[in-house]
Amino acid sequence: MCTCFTALFLYWIMAFVTKTIKLVRYCQDGVPFSQLRFCITGIMVILYGLLMAVEINVIRVRRYVFFMNPQKVKPPEDLQDLGVRFLQPFVNLLSKATYWWMNTLIISAHKKPVDLKAIGKLPIAMRALTNYVCLKEAYEEQKKKVQDHPNRSPSIWLAMYSAFGRPILLSSTFRYLADLLGFAGPLCISGIVQGFQNITNNTNTTEKVKDPSNSYLSSEEFLRNVYVLAVLLFLALILQRTFLQASYYVTTETGINLRGALLAMIYNKILRLSTSNLSMGEMTLGQINNLVAIETNQLMWFLFLCPNLWAMPVQIIMGVILLYNLLGVSALVGAAVIVLLAPIQYFIATKLAEAQKSTLDYSTERLKKTNEILKGIKLLKLYAWEHIFCTSVEETRMKELTSLKTFALHTSLSIFMNAAIPIAAVLATFVTYAYTNDKPLQPAQAFASLSLFHILVTPLFLLSTVVRFAVKAIVSVQKLNEFLLSDEIGDDSWRGGDSSVPYESCKKHTGLHTKAINRRQPLRYQLESYEQPKRKHTRPVEIDDVAIKVTNGYFSWGSGLATLSNINIRIPTGQMTMIVGQVGCGKSSLLLAILGEMQTLEGKVHWSNVNEMEPSFEASRSRNRYSVAYAAQKPWLLNATVEENIIFGSPFNKQRYKAVTDACSLQPDIDLLPFGDQTEIGERGINLSGGQRQRICVARALYQNTNIVFLDDPFSALDIHLSDHLMQEGILKFLQEDKRTLVLVTHKLQYLPHADWIIAMKDGMVLREGTLKDIQNKDVELYEHWKTLMNRQDQELEKDMEADQTTLERKTLRRAMYPRESKSQLEDEDEEEEDEEDEDDNMSTVLRLRTKMPWKTCWRYLTSGGFFLLFLMIFSKLLKHSVIVAIDYWLATWTSMDNANEARNTDEDKSTEKAYHVAVFSILSGAGIILCLITSLTVEWMGLTAAKNLHHHLLNKIILGPIRFFDMTPLGLILNRFSADTNIIDQHIPPTLESLTRSTLLCLSAIGMISYATPWFLVALVPLGIAFYFIQKYFRVASKDLQELDDSTQLPLLCHFSETAEGLTTIRAFGHEARFKQRMLELTDTNNIAYLFLSAANRWLEVRTDYLGACIVLTAAVTSITEGPHSGFVGLGLLYALTITNYLNWVVRNLADLEVQMGAVKKVHSFLNMESENYEGYLDPSQVPKDWPQEGEIKIENLCVRYENNLKPVLKHVKAYIKPGQKVGICGRTGSGKSSLSLAFFRMVDIFDGRIVIDGIDISKLPLHTLRSRLSIILQDPILFSGSIRFNLDPECKCTDDRLWEALEIAQLKNMVKSLPGGLDAMVTEGGENFSVGQRQLFCLARAFVRKSSILIMDEATASIDMATENILQKVVMTAFADRTVVTIAHRVSHILDANVILVLSEGFLVECDTASNLLLKEDGLFTTLVKTHK
Repeated sequence: MCTCFTALFLYWIMAFVTKTIKLVRYCQDGVPFSQLRFCITGIMVILYGLLMAVEINVIRVRRYVFFMNPQKVKPPEDLQDLGVRFLQPFVNLLSKATYWWMNTLIISAHKKPVDLKAIGKLPIAMRALTNYVCLKEAYEEQKKKVQDHPNRSPSIWLAMYSAFGRPILLSSTFRYLADLLGFAGPLCISGIVQGFQNITNNTNTTEKVKDPSNSYLSSEEFLRNVYVLAVLLFLALILQRTFLQASYYVTTETGINLRGALLAMIYNKILRLSTSNLSMGEMTLGQINNLVAIETNQLMWFLFLCPNLWAMPVQIIMGVILLYNLLGVSALVGAAVIVLLAPIQYFIATKLAEAQKSTLDYSTERLKKTNEILKGIKLLKLYAWEHIFCTSVEETRMKELTSLKTFALHTSLSIFMNAAIPIAAVLATFVTYAYTNDKPLQPAQAFASLSLFHILVTPLFLLSTVVRFAVKAIVSVQKLNEFLLSDEIGDDSWRGGDSSVPYESCKKHTGLHTKAINRRQPLRYQLESYEQPKRKHTRPVEIDDVAIKVTNGYFSWGSGLATLSNINIRIPTGQMTMIVGQVGCGKSSLLLAILGEMQTLEGKVHWSNVNEMEPSFEASRSRNRYSVAYAAQKPWLLNATVEENIIFGSPFNKQRYKAVTDACSLQPDIDLLPFGDQTEIGERGINLSGGQRQRICVARALYQNTNIVFLDDPFSALDIHLSDHLMQEGILKFLQEDKRTLVLVTHKLQYLPHADWIIAMKDGMVLREGTLKDIQNKDVELYEHWKTLMNRQDQELEKDMEADQTTLERKTLRRAMYPRESKSQLEDEDEEEEDEEDEDDNMSTVLRLRTKMPWKTCWRYLTSGGFFLLFLMIFSKLLKHSVIVAIDYWLATWTSMDNANEARNTDEDKSTEKAYHVAVFSILSGAGIILCLITSLTVEWMGLTAAKNLHHHLLNKIILGPIRFFDMTPLGLILNRFSADTNIIDQHIPPTLESLTRSTLLCLSAIGMISYATPWFLVALVPLGIAFYFIQKYFRVASKDLQELDDSTQLPLLCHFSETAEGLTTIRAFGHEARFKQRMLELTDTNNIAYLFLSAANRWLEVRTDYLGACIVLTAAVTSITEGPHSGFVGLGLLYALTITNYLNWVVRNLADLEVQMGAVKKVHSFLNMESENYEGYLDPSQVPKDWPQEGEIKIENLCVRYENNLKPVLKHVKAYIKPGQKVGICGRTGSGKSSLSLAFFRMVDIFDGRIVIDGIDISKLPLHTLRSRLSIILQDPILFSGSIRFNLDPECKCTDDRLWEALEIAQLKNMVKSLPGGLDAMVTEGGENFSVGQRQLFCLARAFVRKSSILIMDEATASIDMATENILQKVVMTAFADRTVVTIAHRVSHILDANVILVLSEGFLVECDTASNLLLKEDGLFTTLVKTHK
């Protein structure tokens, strides 16, 4: 190594010395500076000098050659970690410039999909933690500066500049260099065309005799050579594009670094946020989510566009100066046209933003209605109301489409302005020049000017976008500053740590810079060591057996008024303390006050130093006495597996885990989930009930290895059986045996005898404190009051003993899971069969599908807009580009002819010819401008029509789909088609399609024009075309994967932020801030690396297409110079070649975007292929009597039912006869086919054999709408829709008010509805949340009565309501429905004992059919067994 360095060093010295001697000799001989040899030698001297200086510096730093102990070269620490795959900061300069290192990833993407493992980890300098430390230090400096000025707030702008200013300056430098090199294009075109003209006109016919001193080539002569200019143009383009891509990359990387730092700052602030901020509504979850999802992205995008702010004005000024030099005053006319029309772009952009906001509002309303339809689809189908609700969604969609039309109009105007303004500017300039100048327009002037106009238009239009982003960024910074300066939890918090001393801790670590971070330690420890001081030990309490003591405590929720007053309590160590009192007396607040979540106005909370008293369980591992196991009143779960929710970051202990799940009765619920305790909560439509969520939260608190456990009303969502089990097994056994201190808030006074210590509260104060015996002796009145309440609770419990809420919850969960399990089973079987068949072809098929463009889907999309619009779009596009080519062709002809005829023609001929040329040029330009508007409008119009048709077909297909489809398909998946996918079809595909067609046609017309001028160009185009094909083929696949990775990694990050904000008190109580920070940093880095790779892939593509474009320019220049017919066509060829350079990468980018966006169309089409229910019948609706069914007679003849053709029957050969007006009960064990029979009456399931005859008509012959509209049903889940009470009872608006009031009176709701503002027009919120479950079920009863059908089916209608409501329901059925046939599917057998006939089902067969009394006589009968077991 040393020998190599020595040799190189000596070579550079020798080269530098020899070239310097040569230069000195030239100076002595008087060789002028203008001579080429002098210039080249001077450049070589500078170059060798720089290389020698670099070599000297390397020797000095590495201590080579002259030093005894040379420094060992180690790879960067990032590269020692094999997980880092992002190599841009570590590769050599050439690989940096061309993104050569990305080749491996992009080629491998062609073989297998890119996943998170393939992209690896972020380099250390780009990680969120590293950048957070930089930004935090800079922000701290700003805070110090404004400490003495209370009215001033610290500047985030200056902090950002301090942390990220240097890369922005570097990016700006690259941008300036790129912009200056950009002007080489027009100048080289001018020189080449002028040089070509000189050659063709043979201007240099007389050779001057040169003396020997002037025999050398001068620099000026060298630069006039057209071939030299062609090479210089090529090199300038290569350099310009390299610098431009480098500028883009640096801003992207800096923007991502800034976003990571901001997210970490926001997250740390969230963890320190004062609880009162959230509870008092000063800071809502929505605001926090906006900060994370919108404001940080606004700042990131502003940073991306930042260099444009100062680069664009310079570019515009330079462009105008060059134009003035070329064309004089007439150039200013064209520039004025562009400048005057540019503000219109800003106005259009503003209107676009307004239209987008309006569209978003309608879209939200439409989604809300669609969501309601999907949630209540079963009810809508059973009542035949699908079309009413479908019409409601369509009405909102029409409003949305009106807004989308405005959006589309402004988008097309924006596209039109971009295309038309250059044409208008060129027209104004050349017409002015033609009539103000005596000299004819030269081809060199014309085409150099055209090129300059194209350069000028881009910054002027982009400037409006940049200004808009700058305004948004200013607003975002204001919001961010408000958030960062909002209140935090008090410094006297017992937890200490970063929640109490948020910023002061940084002062102790002033020596910590980016390099000082330990790379080998996990991020969590780095953040903790930087951010957290030692935990603050509170003063030990004098009494050893007290865990917590509050003395003279006054606590507030931030309003200044004490919510809790004069609190003096103690919590005994290792015992159970119960806090009781009325609703709203401050029980939960007391727990939060102890946890340090409330503002302490006065008093102290003492935590005793108890960690010597270790209990039996894993005594070797000391408990963290500063964390508390806490179960909040409102259950809070993570979007993670059940197991992860329970262990909550603690080590997994199988024995302890089992004990906890058993104590909380969770095992039966876990068994129902598809993947047991590894099932993710909140995914795949799995939503647990309140009670199930509550039990998981309690299990989490029990599992934690902490001395103190706080349970805030853990029994509120549990029934009596579970409450007793939890009390016995979880609290009295598990916790007490573990000698843990328990604080329990509860309303269940029957558990008071178990308490070791009781705190009774009233109106924010402690009423009594002591043991139950103490209170019995000291406050007899309170004790008697408790006894009265306990007796009342006992009576209520006796009533509710039958209502086993847990069984219901599990049943609901089973019903939700069952269809999905069967579906996944079917899918698995299909997959297995396919695997066996296609194992050999699998890889090749996947590769073919990944690389293939979805042309079939594209065609479906285009044709869904209508063939007329498709034809109009294609025709107008082709015509527009033909006219634009004709404009440039005419300009080439005009300028060439003018110069050829200048000497020959008289003044009169010249004037006529000029007028002719100007007229044709004006007509063509005018036509071009009009066609620009027409094409932009037709694309948007076609896109809008396609979006309208696709949504209409999708909605109708879904609404008319079979009920089995809704059971099998998660609601979220269907909603996605109406939200994300519809949004892509509405707003994203049309502009992408427009941009793709424009870029492609521009490139094709350019290639056509160059080939027309110089046919030899086609020969060179073949290898370039092959290279382009492979570049786009490989890029599209990698880009699609990286785009999906970016999207998929963004959602967990946003979820983590919202989860943290919701569960803030729980996280802080457990003391798990560091773990959650670690998770946030990991999620941020994962999302950032995906985005960074996506950006690098775009740079990879652009560098390659730009270099290809430069090759096209060089080829076009050389072939034009060699073979060109005349100078005008040389200029035209070069102008078009430069156009290709600008648009080639857009063709590929748009193609890749369209491929991803067509995925949305494909998903929508997959639903459109679904089979609908057969709504037609053999009978015409007019043939069915209007009052059918009048009697209510039902004959079930050999009925066989299944859910789908490929599934087993659920009912087998059922025969029964129900007389008119009979009350029939149907019972059986779970899965016996009870509900399937109720669905068979409505033909919701497949009746493949047998029939049901109602009042003499076979229901299979009736049209579905007729059948369902004549029967009534009350379902188990009471469903109400948002709207008025009137709408909920009678959506068809067929009934009079009297009829509705009568129905409400029968349902015993009349008085309640009368008391509401608006009466029947009173509003029902989404899902009927403003009414209790019982009231909702009574509304459903009233709804059934309104229909006046002679047959009512009750499908477990009393399953989810309280005893009182159930009694009302039973009474109404016996009276109001006395003359109607009522079929009751029983949830509890006791409800159907009074029925006329009872049908008992088992495994799909009807096993018993008789009256209850007769069936009970059979001692071994199934009905008797069910009655005995209360099932």
